[in-house]
Amino acid sequence: MAGHPEAMLVKYGGHALADPASLQTVVDALRRVRQRGARLVLVHGGGPAIGRLLDAAGVRSVFVGGHRKSDAETLRHVAMALRGEVNLDLVRRLNLAGLRAVGLSGVDAGMVRARRRVHRENGRETDLGQVGDVDRIDTRLLESLLAAGMLPVLAPLALGEDGLVYNDNADLFAGHLAAALKVDLFAVLTDVDGLRRDPADAATRIARLSVAESAALAGTTVRGGMIPKLESCRVALAGGVARACILDGTSPAGLDEALAGAAEHGTELLP
Repeated sequence: MAGHPEAMLVKYGGHALADPASLQTVVDALRRVRQRGARLVLVHGGGPAIGRLLDAAGVRSVFVGGHRKSDAETLRHVAMALRGEVNLDLVRRLNLAGLRAVGLSGVDAGMVRARRRVHRENGRETDLGQVGDVDRIDTRLLESLLAAGMLPVLAPLALGEDGLVYNDNADLFAGHLAAALKVDLFAVLTDVDGLRRDPADAATRIARLSVAESAALAGTTVRGGMIPKLESCRVALAGGVARACILDGTSPAGLDEALAGAAEHGTELLP
């Protein structure tokens, strides 16, 4: 990775999002990136906040294939956590740092349209309710905000053709959005320093790997929540994004260097 990106999309989520110190690290790094003149879009997740809100409401979470089944009641709490808690707090912090952030979801202006996801396993289909996959994206609102010097901050909610709101996987939502915007850099921030051949050993970090190599790692070296992160990078690269990487959002040095174009931290996925 070399050179400073002119436009980037950053996806931030996981447990790092719930840690105030890590969150401030990311805000400070984004401020420094903006000071170099880069245009930024931020997509966030919110799993821990969603879980807390559902627990408080006595709504049981059911996961199928890594996705939270979402009936109308569950989706109401999911949307409340994403837009009313996580998005609002991120926008507040970013604006306090002078970043002119604007809080949005994919529902705004019909920006992101979703199709209903059906989970298929062992020949059986499971309806996940209001869980969606990105179908198409209208980037005009985001392009207008970026041209005006704003920082769009998006929750991964999308509008279905049936008029319902759908909860999309935040990593894949971000990857599709990065591809639609044709950004220079797509960065997925998590709480580990990229991919590792041995998840328990930081010394086995994989600095670079190809899309073909990454596909072979699914289910072996790459497990659980890292699978959609890797897939989001593949989606972004296939859509024309110049560079994609997975970074430790809790590390100020690693985050700064990677966002500035270095390759000393995290994992870069190559076409």
